[in-house]
Amino acid sequence: MGCFFSRRRKPALGGQQQQAGAGQDAAPGEQKAPQYSWDLRAKIDPKDYTFSRLKDETVGRLPGKVAGQQFVIQDCENCKIYIFDHSATITVDDCVNCQIFLGPIKGSVFFRDCKDCKCVVACQQFRTRDCRKLEVFLCCATQPIIESSTGMKFGCFQYYYPELALQFKDAGLSIFNNTWSNIHDFTPVSGENNWGLLPETAVVQDYVPLPSSEELKAVRISTDAAKSIIPITRGQRQKNSDESCLAVFFAGDYTTANARKLIDEMTSKGFQLIQTKEVVMKAEDAHRVFQQSASEFISLLEKGPVVALEFNGDGAVEQCRSTINEVFSGTKVFVSESKASASQDVDNFYNFADMQMGM
Repeated sequence: MGCFFSRRRKPALGGQQQQAGAGQDAAPGEQKAPQYSWDLRAKIDPKDYTFSRLKDETVGRLPGKVAGQQFVIQDCENCKIYIFDHSATITVDDCVNCQIFLGPIKGSVFFRDCKDCKCVVACQQFRTRDCRKLEVFLCCATQPIIESSTGMKFGCFQYYYPELALQFKDAGLSIFNNTWSNIHDFTPVSGENNWGLLPETAVVQDYVPLPSSEELKAVRISTDAAKSIIPITRGQRQKNSDESCLAVFFAGDYTTANARKLIDEMTSKGFQLIQTKEVVMKAEDAHRVFQQSASEFISLLEKGPVVALEFNGDGAVEQCRSTINEVFSGTKVFVSESKASASQDVDNFYNFADMQMGM
């Protein structure tokens, strides 16, 4: 009994913290448990980051309300769900006939056992397992993976609201790294295709409509492709022309704005944006990609990552060079010199970029 009594009189530190946390005062003559800074933080309630067992509801989170936490969506049916903020990871389980918008996700989004859902998603990693008939407008920094899933359709992410650009930055995602159409089917079935691409004419609002609840209407959304925070790329769709052109902007105060400006100029003239990439380059990479003109650009690589754009269409090289001379005359830009060299430029750069990003 003496031994038992002494253990009760001198509990372990964890026991002290538990007693203090429960609001119990220490016995006379005993010291109170020390308070640590992490004890003083606001406690996170998982219910604030979960949508579970909902039916026929419209629910969401406004900008600033998730703030990088992980989120769980499960067992929802016929719901409209909007996460207008950045998060750490998101799992979506056992959802049926839902329309879902997920703002930038720093890590992975994992859909499991879902069917007949329409989604707009931006993430570092995208994966599905045991899903059926998902239609997804996707921005994904790495190769999207589907597993034991059928009837999957993908389009390029297109969405805008004022807070979205900063949320991408907070989630560590580049608006130029989007492999939305480069799907890897982990469990292919011979003679069948478990995934395809949404029509080029697909409009986001027809799949995931703007929220109708008063609270969520406060988010100033546009689904106009021209305003999308993510440049709309053609991806794996067949090119219209055998002529492409590579343009590479180097790091600086206006890199993103300059890249967006060239995209607007070229697409307004009927050329198609095939793919974009933002990646760090070293001197040896420059020699491999830029070849004879590498020495011209090596000093610029130390400032940060480059942004590369591939345009396609008859006359793309001439038009791209002309636009850069007229609009960006004071900016150093690599641009393909001729139709003959352009396809090699594109292959050189994107082969390097894919290796760099582990694709």
